[in-house]
Amino acid sequence: MLFALAWRNLWRRPQRTVLSLLSITIVTALLVFVLSFQIAVYGTMKEATLRMIDGYAQIQPAGYAGDPALERTIVHPESLVRQAVAIEGVATAAPRVNAFAILANGERSYGAMVIGVDPSGEAKLSSIAAMIRRGRYLEPSDRNTAVIGDLLARNLGLGVGQRVTLLGAARDGSVAADALRIVGIFRSGVPELDRSVLEMPLARAQDTFGMTGRANTIALAGPSLSGVNEALPALDVLGRRHGLAVLDWTALEPAMSDAISLKIATSMLFYVTLVVVVAFIILNTLLMSVLERTREFGTLFALGMRPSLIGRMVWIELLGLALLGCAAGLSIGAVVTLWFQQHGILYPAAMAKFLAQYGLPQRLFPVLSPLSASLGPGAILAAIALGGIVPYVRVRRLTAALAMRAA
Repeated sequence: MLFALAWRNLWRRPQRTVLSLLSITIVTALLVFVLSFQIAVYGTMKEATLRMIDGYAQIQPAGYAGDPALERTIVHPESLVRQAVAIEGVATAAPRVNAFAILANGERSYGAMVIGVDPSGEAKLSSIAAMIRRGRYLEPSDRNTAVIGDLLARNLGLGVGQRVTLLGAARDGSVAADALRIVGIFRSGVPELDRSVLEMPLARAQDTFGMTGRANTIALAGPSLSGVNEALPALDVLGRRHGLAVLDWTALEPAMSDAISLKIATSMLFYVTLVVVVAFIILNTLLMSVLERTREFGTLFALGMRPSLIGRMVWIELLGLALLGCAAGLSIGAVVTLWFQQHGILYPAAMAKFLAQYGLPQRLFPVLSPLSASLGPGAILAAIALGGIVPYVRVRRLTAALAMRAA
C-alpha cells in the first residue's frame, strides 16, 4: 500500500516530478560518461607511457632506483627471465643494460642514455619498435647497430646508415668505446626520450660496457597492466629470493602517478559537489511537498495512520524519484558512452603534440566499466537516501493537532 500511495503522490504534481527527474537524469548520465572517459584515458596514458621504456614493472638490484650506477647488476639474468615469465600475468621479461655515454658525429657530440636490449624480447615489450619513422628496428641478428630518437639524430646530424661514435665508462672503470651504424630513427612524441635515447643490441652493450653475463634491469610486461599488478606478490617473492627489488609502475613513474592522483582528487571534489547540489535540489522539492501536504498528514493521523508509516511513505517517494532518475541517467549515459567507445573522440590536430607527451593518441575512447557505470548513480542514490532522513524526521514529529493547526 505504501508503494502505491508513494507512486500516486509523485504524480500529483507532474511538472515538479518531471523537472526533478530531469535533474537527476542529466547529472547521472554526465557522471557515467565523464567517469568512463576519465578512467579510460588514465589507463591509456599509463599503459602507453610505460610501454615506451619502463615496462609495467621492473626487477632491479637493491638501491638501483635511487642510484642507477652501472656497477649495480643482475648476474645471469636469463635464468631470472625464465622464472619471471612463468608467473601468471607476465608475458615478457626483457633484460637491459642501462648506461650513459657521449655520442659523437664529427664535431657534434651529445650526452645520451644508452640502452642495451634484446631485440626479440624488447619488440614485445616496448612500443619503440612501432615508433620507427625511418629505417627499421633492431633485429636478433644485429651486432653493431643502433636505433636513435629523432631529436638526437637531428642534433648529431645523423641519418639511417650513418655511424655514430660512443664513448663512456665501463663497469670496471675502463673506457667504453664503440662505433654503431644507425638502422632506425624513432619518434615517440616525448621530447625527453627523442633527444636522449639510443638503443643497441644487448650482447654488444654487454661487451662494450664490461657487462658480460650481466644486466642492470629486467623490464616486465603482460597482456595488461592490471595483470602484471596482480603478479607483483609472486614477483616480490622471486626478487627477494635473489636479493633483488621489484618496482611497480608507481615507483617507475612517480611523477605520472602523483599527477593522476591529484587529478582524480580534484575531479572527485567536482563530482561530490555536483551530487550534493542535486541531492539538495531534490530534498528541497520534497520538503516543499511535505509542507504543502501537512493538512493531509493531519487527516491521515486522525484516521489512525502511524507517523512512522507516513514518514516511510515520504522516504519511498524520494527513493522512487531517485531510482527513476538514476535508471534513466544510467541508460542514457551508457548508450552515449558505448557510442563513443566505438567511434572515439577526435581532438584537434593542434593538440596532438600535447597529447603525445603523455603517450596519448589524437583519438581517445571512453570505456564503460562496472565501476564507471555504478559510481555516479550509486553516489546520487546514497546522497538522496541520506537526505531523506530530514523529511522523514519532520513527518515523525508531527501530531494530528499540530498538522491541522499548521494547515
